[in-house]
Formats: sequence, C-alpha cells, structure tokens
Amino acid sequence: MTSLELAKEASKFLNEKKALELKIVKIEDISSLADYFVFATGTSNTHVNALADEVEVQLKKIGVTPDHIEGYRSNSWVLLDYGHVIIHVFTPDSREFYDLDRLWQDGQLVDTSFLN
Repeated sequence: MTSLELAKEASKFLNEKKALELKIVKIEDISSLADYFVFATGTSNTHVNALADEVEVQLKKIGVTPDHIEGYRSNSWVLLDYGHVIIHVFTPDSREFYDLDRLWQDGQLVDTSFLN
C-alpha cells in the first residue's frame, strides 16, 4: 500500500465516523517527517478518541499498525504515526490552538472528493 493509499484509506474511516474538516496534505516535497498528514476534527474529546480508535482498528484489519501513538491522555488531540503517514485528530479548540493547517500550508492539498 502506498502512502497516498494509506492516507486515503484512513480518511475514509474517519469520514465514516463523522470526522469534520478532513484534509490530506502532501508534505513529502517540503519535509522529511512524512509523505502525508491527515487532519481531522472530532466534535468532543470522546469523539476524537473514537475517531483515532476506529482508524487504528480498521487499518490493523488490513495489516497496518502504527509506529507510534500520542495524545490519548490529552483528551483533545491524538496523533497516529504510520511512518510515511501521520494522522492528527483534534477537538475544534485544539485544532485552532495547534494550527497545523497554517503551519503546513505550503504542502499540497490532496483532493478528497472521493469521500463524498
């Protein structure tokens, strides 16, 4: 599975669980951190954790496990690191606070019309 396919697959699972403001940003040309970031917003702390859990469970079913997970204790943000794809799930307040959308605005937005 390519990193783009992984980012899109994770986005599908997030979308099915009603994540808001879904974005896939290609950063491989501007950073060595990863190839893609996936940003999503949950409506509450519980929703954020449920979204992150869903991605982890569904990707594990197809044999993909995260290298690292952070943020469950924060109750406002979870990061799932799959190596070439990093998934960030935020509450609305934490998404605004961290403002990764602005920080990575030089990345290339990936068309997410496949989610509709």
